[in-house]
Amino acid sequence: MSALLVAGTTSDAGKTIVTTALCRAYARRGLAVAPFKAQNMSNNSMVCADGAEIGRAQWVQAVASGAEPEAAMNPVLLKPGGDRRSHVVVMGRPAGTIDSTDFVGGRTHLRDAAYAAFDDLRSRHELVVVEGAGSPAEINLRAGDYVNMGLARHGAVPTVVVGDIDRGGVFAAMFGTLALLSAADQALVAGFVVNKFRGDVGLLRPGLEELTSLTGREVYGVLPWHPDLWLDSEDALNLGGRRATDADARLRVAVVRLPRISNFTDVDALGIEPGVDVTFASDARALAGADLVVLPGTRATLADLEWLRARGLDRAVADHARAGRPVLGICGGFQMLGRRILDPDGVEGATGADEAGLGLLDVTTTFAADKVLRLPTGTALGADAHGYEIHHGRTTRHGGEEFLGGARAGAVFGTMWHGSLEGDDFRRALLTEVATAAGAAYEPGDVGFAEMRERRLDLLGDLAEEHLDLDALLDLATSGAPAGLPALEPGASR
Repeated sequence: MSALLVAGTTSDAGKTIVTTALCRAYARRGLAVAPFKAQNMSNNSMVCADGAEIGRAQWVQAVASGAEPEAAMNPVLLKPGGDRRSHVVVMGRPAGTIDSTDFVGGRTHLRDAAYAAFDDLRSRHELVVVEGAGSPAEINLRAGDYVNMGLARHGAVPTVVVGDIDRGGVFAAMFGTLALLSAADQALVAGFVVNKFRGDVGLLRPGLEELTSLTGREVYGVLPWHPDLWLDSEDALNLGGRRATDADARLRVAVVRLPRISNFTDVDALGIEPGVDVTFASDARALAGADLVVLPGTRATLADLEWLRARGLDRAVADHARAGRPVLGICGGFQMLGRRILDPDGVEGATGADEAGLGLLDVTTTFAADKVLRLPTGTALGADAHGYEIHHGRTTRHGGEEFLGGARAGAVFGTMWHGSLEGDDFRRALLTEVATAAGAAYEPGDVGFAEMRERRLDLLGDLAEEHLDLDALLDLATSGAPAGLPALEPGASR
């Protein structure tokens, strides 16, 4: 079956955007499409219907494809727990940890799992659109690579390289990416896609033509920068908030930007409500004046709790709650709001850790090696609710009322459910409570979150139809990279 690899000159060059756009565009043409990313490094993940955990981006790409999300679409997920250590998820299930020193030679079992998943997915779909990771030109990691050109070589997958022109230097980045690859890798790179272009494409054309002349490869299109593009992100570096444009009826939400923040897409749905201003805060002053403070999920609850205290954010959150203003903790953020956090087996680091929480909810959390993965449903604040759970911590409620797998005490809410704010009725019920506590006016919007996501995916599909040569890319995916592509130095010598 057909496959195409979307690589990038850098992280955040637009691989996820282009992959998602192609998934939606080809699915609308009636093809059975599946996304694939051999290895994702992200703390933003999602639970599939069968309880498997995969990267959030691949889950969204599956939605774009009209396919059921499954573990084979992201067979290896690395969840950073620190600068040099990551928790590993293989085929949707926990599989220990990996250290930075294992990155070149200690991952053959992960490579084998990734290749098997790709082969299986390819056998069941007409087209697999593969998203690479980082850049294929990270030559220090090439020996152990199974995500970019390693995968391309495994499956003879033709490859296009995406470059972000908004950063500057896109021609050098695309040429250099190709030139650094070995001759065998270069043979699979068939061309380029330019991302985030602003202005008259006619001014860009001479550069595109010279790039083709210099490399012997096509430019398959130029995607424009578009103000309405907004996809679930997998990279915490992209956090910028969701700023309201309606200054007359505004609720301010401050989300604490924890160093190891996870599943921060939980607050995306707040940004579609009219007059709701969502910002990310890293110091106590930034919480001042907020109507709702959110403590989001984290991959390292104890370490981020220590960070919270070092910056005085623990006192700021407590003062906010004592003033009767709402606080919402989600998963790790909820655990911080409790009385104690215990880690007897060192799931997060030090064995036998026993730390006091913020004491705003009468709950205790104990970490266990087994991970909870499920898709719960229920009711809260008079509204139906749903979400997904991904956690090692087991939280016991000693007092207060139950709240979406967590607890509530007055204006302090804690839940283990990620994604609950995507439920339109529940989100609006919570914001009504926030507005009442703030003495502010709040008029719920009339656009549902699922509907908004579909609009964004359709916009991506429209942009792909208009600005990419979809017929040529599909022919490339079906026929493979053209024979006789020139190899550039210095990589041509390898």
